[in-house]
Amino acid sequence: MLNKISIKSVLISGAVALTLAGQAYAYEPARSAECIAPANPGGGWDFTCRSVGKVLVDQKYIKGNVQTVNMSGAGGGVAFAHTVSKRSKDDNLIVAASTATTTRLAQGQFPGLNASQVKWVGTLGADYGVIAVGKNSKYTSLTQMMDALKKNPGAVKFAGGSASGGWDHLKVLIAAKEAHVTNLPKIRYLAFSGGSEALVQVVGGHIDAFTGDISEVKGFMESGDLRVLAVMSEKRLPAPFNNIPTAKEQGIDAIAPNWRGFYVPGKADPASYAWWVKTMDELYKTQEWKDIMAKNGLMPFHKSGAEFTAFVNKQTKDINTLSKEIGLIR
Repeated sequence: MLNKISIKSVLISGAVALTLAGQAYAYEPARSAECIAPANPGGGWDFTCRSVGKVLVDQKYIKGNVQTVNMSGAGGGVAFAHTVSKRSKDDNLIVAASTATTTRLAQGQFPGLNASQVKWVGTLGADYGVIAVGKNSKYTSLTQMMDALKKNPGAVKFAGGSASGGWDHLKVLIAAKEAHVTNLPKIRYLAFSGGSEALVQVVGGHIDAFTGDISEVKGFMESGDLRVLAVMSEKRLPAPFNNIPTAKEQGIDAIAPNWRGFYVPGKADPASYAWWVKTMDELYKTQEWKDIMAKNGLMPFHKSGAEFTAFVNKQTKDINTLSKEIGLIR
């Protein structure tokens, strides 16, 4: 009798599991979806929502339309709180995110909120970090620059387009930490209102080095006014950036992708979450999306589902640790 009951239980459990697995891929999305861009029109999150929304409709993943809703405030915090508190079960909502999202979560800038309160769908490209100098700089490699910082952490003055403790600042600190530079708070960083302003200061010889993203430096590279010492990617980027050495190949294991991606509400149906993950996986491979990436300077970078969730958790933890080390947070 016990054996019969056990066998029956196993068969029932197996049937339920198969049914749930089938539901994950049999999920039919609503005719329309909404994408929250946690900033005003014109920025990176707005671009992510509008460009991905267009591909979702063009490729007929969504039969109706994808409406972009701009919800600025608190560097993405207003949109995150709105999703968690008011839209926690909305299967037809996606929210644009990037490394700025994980940075603010890591630094506690979204009070009472954390990365586990949403479901992380996937990334659709990245803008990799770079460290660059003017054409007349004495520094010719990232290793040489880091050696100078080891002797004196204030030896190099960096300029970037984010606030102190923001992503541009953190790129330098990530590289310095991996290079075993001590006394990270002593590294000098000047914040400008944007990458272009910071670049002008470096190209003009007023500041030693630029920290920003690869998409920001192309023009100055082509004119010969800027020398990129390293790109913080896993491997060399495609042309026209293929001649830039990675930090990794210079013995400094520093990776800094400013990824573009999405999360969905934390209590969204598992079947709808599986559909969004699968859809973003497929969308990333379409020629239409590849063309958008090329036109807008996005580099290959794709993680989704469980892999992306693990990546977000690690990035958040690493940024939290680094922010504590420089005294930005306790």
